Parts: sequence; C-alpha cells; structure tokens
Amino acid sequence: MNSNGAVMNEWKLREQMCEIGRRVYNKGFAAANDGNISYRLSEDRVLCTPTRVSKGFMKPDDLCIVDLEGKQVSGKRKRSSEILLHLAVMKVRADVRSVVHCHPPHATAFAIAREPVPKCLMPEFEVFLGEVAIAPYETPGGQPFANTVLPYVKDTDTILLANHGTLTYGSDLEDAYFKTEIIDAYCRILILVKQLGRVHFYDDTKAAELIKLKPNLGIADPRLERGLENCDLCGNSLFREGYHENQPEPRVFIHPKIAESVPHQSPIEALLTPRPSLPNQPGGSTPAPASGASAPSSNGHASGANADAEALVRAITDQVMQALNGSAR
Repeated sequence: MNSNGAVMNEWKLREQMCEIGRRVYNKGFAAANDGNISYRLSEDRVLCTPTRVSKGFMKPDDLCIVDLEGKQVSGKRKRSSEILLHLAVMKVRADVRSVVHCHPPHATAFAIAREPVPKCLMPEFEVFLGEVAIAPYETPGGQPFANTVLPYVKDTDTILLANHGTLTYGSDLEDAYFKTEIIDAYCRILILVKQLGRVHFYDDTKAAELIKLKPNLGIADPRLERGLENCDLCGNSLFREGYHENQPEPRVFIHPKIAESVPHQSPIEALLTPRPSLPNQPGGSTPAPASGASAPSSNGHASGANADAEALVRAITDQVMQALNGSAR
C-alpha cells in the first residue's frame, strides 16, 4: 500500500470521512443511521457512506464507491440511498468535491418551519455562508428529490431541505462539514435571540463591507459576481426573485424593510382579516398562529396575544351594547 500513492491517498480520505461521520454523530446532527457524506475521488468516481450504518461508528472499509449516475462500483455494503442528491450538486458544480447531508436540530427547525434564514445579523455567518436557500419538499431517495436543489446549487453552498435537514458542500470534507456546523450554530443563536424578543439588524452598508472582504479570504460570493454588493442586501435575497413557486416568506424574522412594505392594519381590521394559508399548503388548511401568539392554557382560557384579542372583542361588544341600550330609551 505504501508504494501506491493513489491507494494510500484514498485510504486517508476514507479515514477522514469516518472522522467527519463521528463529528456529525457526536454533535447530534444525525441520530441512529441518519445522514450521508460523499467525496469526489475523480471525474467519475465518488466515495460515499453506506446505508443503515451509524455515521459515528463507520470503518474505512464500510464505505462505497459509485459513479456519477449513482451505480455502485465497489464496496461490501450498499451505498446511501440519497447519494443522488450529492451527485446532483457535483454535476453542476465542478469545484465541489465533498457534500454533507444531515439533520442538525436548529437548522432543521428552520427547514420544517420553512422560515428563511435572515441576514445582516451576525458577521461570521455573512462571511462564511451568506445566502441560504430552502429547497421544496420531496420524498427522499429518488431523482425527483435530488432535482429539488438544482435551482439553488450555483448560488449557495448551504441549502435547507424543507421538512428534512441540511445540505452543505465545499472543496473538501472538512469544508463541507464546517458549513453544517456554522448553519446550525447560527440558527441556534437566532432561536435564542427570538426568545429575548428583540432583533436588531445592521444596515446594507455594513453588509456590503462584509461581502467585499470575502475575495481576500478566498471565499466566492455570487452577489459580488452579479454586482449586487451595493443593493438591498438585508431585506432581499437572491432566491426571492426567480423562484416564485417555492419561495418561503419570512414569518418570524422579518426585516424592517419587508415589514414597512406590509400595509398597516388597525387592531379591529387585523381581527376581521383572515390569515392566508401557509406556503405550499392547499387552501383551507389551518393557519399558523401569529408571531407572539400563545396557545390556550390548561384551564381553557387564552393567554398572550389571544387574551388581548378577547379583551378587544369584549370592549367592542360592550360599546355596541351601550349604543343599543341608549337608542332603546
């Protein structure tokens, strides 16, 4: 083996993939046998994790090799059923050598809520990740599932898979994995911030300054390539235009620029105006509660925003009754 550099190199890559698998498992990003990892060995050969094997306990000879169509060419175990998702990325992006898919809890919560990941809140996120897309839901495993990411692959290295998990990719195994760590850490911070109740965005000028730092760090950004670094960076997105059918709208982290574009309603108008159905849901589905709304308590009484609404209804009812009593005299 020592006399064959190519073989030794592949073995080292197998060991590194197992190490990345342990990190994914130990971080709680992949329970039981969840998740899959891949690395492009050559133009038409991809090393990947096997199906139904915990990422925390893989051995180098457990790994499989497939071609770019997903056909297994070597390995004693069966290749991951979701390898087509990885190959879809590699076919579009020649610069991508490694892909990691797993279910980091905080980022996956955003994927299930279909809440766009906000920008202009934390410099490290803006520099090391930037734009994050949300691909529409599809049953995992087949080519239709793999195709869901195709509209976004060229414009980001991080994709949330609706109701599923995350997909991150990069120049090597560690690069692809680190992007998973970053998106989950950022989403965790966002959830904590929302619990505090106050979210402060920095402005477009500061966002542009961060984006312009990226080339010196060797990090590409499609917004620079398109000359968008001085545009509406915080309140807009590369994925807002051009993907109308599947573009999730923010409901929790709403930038002030977006909030200003929504017509103001009085409290009474807000009560009388029906909320729209959730994105990608058939009409008539149960709407989500408004941000800040509270569920009924165990004694059947509403609390929080619902209690405020009930108080407003009672006040309106009292005024109507007083007016009726006055006219009856």
